[in-house]
Amino acid sequence: MNGAFYVGAIGLEAQQRALDTIANNISNVNTPAFKRSEVRFSEIVASRDDPVAPAAALGAESFAPAGVLADTLSMIDQPGKLQTTGNRGDVAIDGNGFIEVMGPGGQTLLWRGGHLKVGEDGMLATGQGFALKAAITMPADASAIEIGADGVVRALVGDAQDAVEIGQIMLVTAPDVSGLRRLDGGFFQADDALNLAEARPGEDGTGLLVQGALEESNVELTTEMVQLMMVQRAYAANAQILQAADQLMAIANSLRR
Repeated sequence: MNGAFYVGAIGLEAQQRALDTIANNISNVNTPAFKRSEVRFSEIVASRDDPVAPAAALGAESFAPAGVLADTLSMIDQPGKLQTTGNRGDVAIDGNGFIEVMGPGGQTLLWRGGHLKVGEDGMLATGQGFALKAAITMPADASAIEIGADGVVRALVGDAQDAVEIGQIMLVTAPDVSGLRRLDGGFFQADDALNLAEARPGEDGTGLLVQGALEESNVELTTEMVQLMMVQRAYAANAQILQAADQLMAIANSLRR
């Protein structure tokens, strides 16, 4: 009887995590460059009944389910659609690359693009004020900025008629996106063991830079709503398990009297 309570509680906890993940996806459907997450469930197998017996001599009947493991995976490798904004301060990546920026603690963060601005120190930075790792400094008398698809940054300086090159934005790719940790504000941080490959935009599968555009989130509202209904049904089914176990326990207690 206690096993039924345990099964129902594990199911409720797993489905609650899935509900929270879907709710977070839906709330960020309009957040630029947001990457949706999915909850993957896997069965936890209990230890074998006879720990002394060799593993080769054990059959499938020697193991038993012991719960559910829920892992939240961010769909980082699924790019969103590009939306043209017409704002020259916006930049997006048409591909799988990332722009490296300097975080508040000096750590390197990965960025899928967004709003650019000139920081107080004159360096090109994200809208949150994180300077690009490329360390591109805007001249004080610059009147316009151009970001080429190849990452070359040019600016009109003073009374010059032609834009001059002031820097180069490089892109990096991750061999395994599971080694990236999502942070607030649309940033990611790579594990220390992850070897990032740097290349010019357009090379080695990094993608191209698109000025005057933003990447939309990769959240499909229809898909999320279908998943939400399925999870709600599963949640209700697990709640019914607890209700049935409670009723059976009440009957058993009344018989004992």
